[in-house]
Amino acid sequence: MSFSQHVRTTVLLGATAPFLSACEGPQSALDPAGSAAELITRLWWPTLFVATLVTLLVLTLLAVAIFRAHRQRSALPLNARQSRNLVIAGGIILPLAATIPFALSSFSIGRTMDAPLPQDAMTVEVIGKQWWWEVHYLDEAGNRIATTANEIHIPVGEAVRFLLKSDNVIHSFWLPNLKGKTDMMPGRTNVTSVTADEPGVYRGQCAEYCGTQHALMAFMLVAEEPEAFDAWLDGQRQPATMPQTEAQASGRDVFFEAGCAGCHTIRGTSASGDLGPDLTHIASRRTLASATVPNRIGHLGGWITDPQHVKPGSRMPPSDLSPVELKTLLGYLESLE
Repeated sequence: MSFSQHVRTTVLLGATAPFLSACEGPQSALDPAGSAAELITRLWWPTLFVATLVTLLVLTLLAVAIFRAHRQRSALPLNARQSRNLVIAGGIILPLAATIPFALSSFSIGRTMDAPLPQDAMTVEVIGKQWWWEVHYLDEAGNRIATTANEIHIPVGEAVRFLLKSDNVIHSFWLPNLKGKTDMMPGRTNVTSVTADEPGVYRGQCAEYCGTQHALMAFMLVAEEPEAFDAWLDGQRQPATMPQTEAQASGRDVFFEAGCAGCHTIRGTSASGDLGPDLTHIASRRTLASATVPNRIGHLGGWITDPQHVKPGSRMPPSDLSPVELKTLLGYLESLE
């Protein structure tokens, strides 16, 4: 390969790399892992192709017009009939021919994605907070049987109904790899469904500006085989495990003495706060602070002592704990699997 060819190849790869990288990953609408996302992707690619052709056509005609204007300054303008035909063809016929097929396809895809689910479909209630997600699993009677936060598990190959709510401002529930956006409106319940065709961990995001920490209001969706999901849900139903060591018991005492129980719930104890996430099984989660940092002991300690450093503007207050108190508290929280 010559030097000039090498330069051209490097420039081409550099120009296309950002676009190609956006086509795959845990939060890419162009890397579908569910039937709904697949339908959206099938519509998106032809739309991009036609839009690109139209843009190139318009730019080409503009360039030709500018070139001719410089070369033929004395050329006569179009007559009335030519102008009318140009407006009809370029302003009415061509736009309709380009948009009507996509409008009909979009309508058909929307109806397919929003088709009613069976009455016995699993139902998950998600409540948008500032700035985290409260998740409840409901039984067939609508009773809450398990509660978690910022992490949702669903079985692969099964359509799951989501009841979306907000108790503050407008949020938007978005799983790019699996489904389009659905708004979460205060005082209203919006319904959507999600089906994952492949096991995996997918990143979701609030897609409606909701305040200071909108950019760090994410969540993880774990799609797993039905057997693994059933085992996970059964574990989430259970109350918190009792302290197994003296150090864990001391950590539980710190949890109450530091006032953590005023904001958080740990089922199986007297802690019943509802301002922050339910911590009954916090050790089983992959991330902390709405998928801001991994759920590791160092990150957990940093989050407890100085949450504003991790997530500025969050509602989590700092904790003034001694090193010994922090260590025992972390030991207790790590036991809540």
